[in-house]
Amino acid sequence: WLGTNTTNVPAYLTGELPGDYGWDSAGLGADPTTLACYREAELIHARWAMLGTLGCLTPELLSKFGGVQFGEPVWFKAGAQIFNGGIDYLGNPGFVHAQSILGILAAQVVLM
Repeated sequence: WLGTNTTNVPAYLTGELPGDYGWDSAGLGADPTTLACYREAELIHARWAMLGTLGCLTPELLSKFGGVQFGEPVWFKAGAQIFNGGIDYLGNPGFVHAQSILGILAAQVVLM
C-alpha cells in the first residue's frame, strides 16, 4: 500500500474496485479481461473460504452445544483420525470410509 504517496498511479487503477489503492507493481490489472478473470477467481476462492470456515466451526459448535458426538470435533486435530483406525463419517462405518491415506491420496490426485 502506498499510503498517501500515490503520485505515480497507473491509468487503469481508477479506484472503482474494492481494494484499489493505486498500487499494482506486477501490472496484473492492466488487461481488463484478465482483471475480470482474477475478480471472478477471487470471488470463488472467498466463497470456498467461507464454506471452509463453516466446516471448521460447525462440528465444534454441534459437539459443544448440540450434544452431537464426533470423533474429534476440533478442526486442526480431525485429520489425525486417519492414523488412529480411520474415519467413519456421521458415525456410520458403512457410509463413507476414509480408512487408507493412500486411497485418499489417490482420490485427490484423480479429482485434481
